[in-house]
Amino acid sequence: MEYRTVGKTGIQVSNLCFGTMSFGSNADEQTSKAMYKRCREAGINFFDTADVYSGGRSEEILGECIAHERENIVLTTKVFWNTSADVNGKGLSRKHIMQGVEASLRRLKTDYIDFYFVHDFDAKTPIEETLRTLDDLQRQGKILYPAVSNWAAWQITKALGVSAREHLARFELIQPMYNLVKRQAEVEILPMAKSEQIGVITYSPLGAGLLTGKYGVDKRPAQGRLVEEARYTDRYGANEDFMVAEQFTKYAHDHDVKPATLAVAWVKSNPAVTAPIIGARNLDQLEDSLASADFTMTPEMYAEISRLSRTPAPATDRTEVLTGKWS
Repeated sequence: MEYRTVGKTGIQVSNLCFGTMSFGSNADEQTSKAMYKRCREAGINFFDTADVYSGGRSEEILGECIAHERENIVLTTKVFWNTSADVNGKGLSRKHIMQGVEASLRRLKTDYIDFYFVHDFDAKTPIEETLRTLDDLQRQGKILYPAVSNWAAWQITKALGVSAREHLARFELIQPMYNLVKRQAEVEILPMAKSEQIGVITYSPLGAGLLTGKYGVDKRPAQGRLVEEARYTDRYGANEDFMVAEQFTKYAHDHDVKPATLAVAWVKSNPAVTAPIIGARNLDQLEDSLASADFTMTPEMYAEISRLSRTPAPATDRTEVLTGKWS
């Protein structure tokens, strides 16, 4: 297992992060703990969860797993989404963040969180209010660093400017969606992170199972997130997505590597990515993703795989400048 530094923090993390969204839902407690143990055997020290995963049960199970070795674990969790029916039970207000962090600390059985994510953008709360609250939590020692997920690059950059101006703790880790069929992060988010020396952990490297070899233009499994959950059906419902999946599966088989291993390795090979977040429902699923930790992807292979899907349009319409055709 290779270890990488998260941005400018000096914190060393495994080149794979294990996401525990399945803990307490698709994976029962016994299976969850077995997957945690296997990740630790493989050298993973980086674990991601959220207060809304399985209604808080994910945090509880992960808290039990790390209790005997908390000092060796880099831990993230998140705040934003509804955790109660109360009108203030959602968002990035000072009230909800303060309540959210205390609840997460209790469930995780720890006195601090390494990276505390705001889970989405809150248009109702000024960025300054959210950042000052996170800065207070850092000063109190309840979090080590603020982090951000699912914000646009302009929103993150605006927050960085506010943090610099007001001398507040800045976002040191971001968590965007990124895989072979969802490459929007390449346009601005990943270049911004590299420029500002911010760590990046990307979610959904397998495209909700799309890139595991189970899907194709006329191929669907009997069960799985893409056939069972509407949000994933909507997210990966385009015909082009299944065409890419079919071509990618063939490429993986031609190179004698499991599609899931190759899909995670492709994400991991992007120089802006600190660690992809892998997940699983059981130990068998986990093994293919774990294999990507030591998979060597050549520049030629990376380029060949990249050509299987559409490269997103650049952030500027001045494509002649980017291609060097303008002088």
